[in-house]
Amino acid sequence: MPSKDNAPIGIIGGSGLYEFFDSATSVTVDTPYGFPSAALTRGVVQGRNVVFLPRHGEHHEYPPHLINYRANLWALASLGVQQVLAPCAVGSLIPAFSAGTFVIPDQLIDRTTARERTFVSHGVNHVPFADPYCHDGRSAVGKAGDDVLGDPPDAIATMVVIDGPRFSSRAESRWHVQAGGSLVNMTGQPEAGLTRELGLCYTAIALVTDMDAGIDGGSGVTQDEAIAVFRRGMGTMRTLLAAAIGLMPELRTCACVQALDGLTPDWLPSTPA
Repeated sequence: MPSKDNAPIGIIGGSGLYEFFDSATSVTVDTPYGFPSAALTRGVVQGRNVVFLPRHGEHHEYPPHLINYRANLWALASLGVQQVLAPCAVGSLIPAFSAGTFVIPDQLIDRTTARERTFVSHGVNHVPFADPYCHDGRSAVGKAGDDVLGDPPDAIATMVVIDGPRFSSRAESRWHVQAGGSLVNMTGQPEAGLTRELGLCYTAIALVTDMDAGIDGGSGVTQDEAIAVFRRGMGTMRTLLAAAIGLMPELRTCACVQALDGLTPDWLPSTPA
């Protein structure tokens, strides 16, 4: 069993990930930003303490633009989480990433406009975000992918995050490509930015469910098609996540640790459970 001071790994993902735990406890957390999407689940995976939160709610009741991202991330931090793994569904903007492909993005373009995206409410606190994803977390997932998939997932990819809930128009898809995007998603921001403001590590694990509208040349993606591909890949995603958890560093030495140096982050949870 892990020691009590072994800071847990947080997973923000779909409700299908409850199957990770043979034995787990549910924790209800209230935050200064309201309640998170659902109660959090604590358990042990690969000898590591893990805290799981379904970002869309226990019954997938919250669309991407109505998720309480601040409450979700603050709740994880309040339980001592230091590293966050974030599986997500994405559309592909380039032919190289076909449906069913796993990708570990290394860059992000934020196209969201209507979300509470920061904990900062006063003072001069400009958090560095040049590299939005944790280098060490991405390395662990890449090694896990090599073991599970027989080939490491692609690790050079820029994820464009849009508000949704609608899919992109063809013109928007082409615009995202021209901006350097290779994936499109609806939940990766402000998750990544808020995680950085809490001084935590954040690693997205993307499963491509479709070719985006401006790329496929057909009638465009539908919800049923995207969900069907994601469900088919969920078993592999669980296996990949479990392997990655076992490879995550127990002691953080990545650049994420210094993200808040020189700032006055008075928004941090003061008494982790």
